[in-house]
Amino acid sequence: MRTRLVAAIVLALTVGGCAGLTDTEQRLLTGTVGGTAGGAAIGAIAGNAALGAGIGAGAGLVGSYLWNLHRQAEQRAFERGVAAGQAEN
Repeated sequence: MRTRLVAAIVLALTVGGCAGLTDTEQRLLTGTVGGTAGGAAIGAIAGNAALGAGIGAGAGLVGSYLWNLHRQAEQRAFERGVAAGQAEN
């Protein structure tokens, strides 16, 4: 019970600290936190929560970084389309 309380407090403080971050920083942070939590859960089932948390954090960070690159490319494409549409008028 105590472990869940500590985990809930840490998660609340981490997510609550996202208020002043950029979209990129928020995505990277939440991906890392989510990866850590998921990795720890899988690691606990497998027998080594610390290793699972480490692997989950790495996977969450890489996944969040790649997703962020995709979102940035999508935004640039949108902006190019808007500029091209405005240039036609």
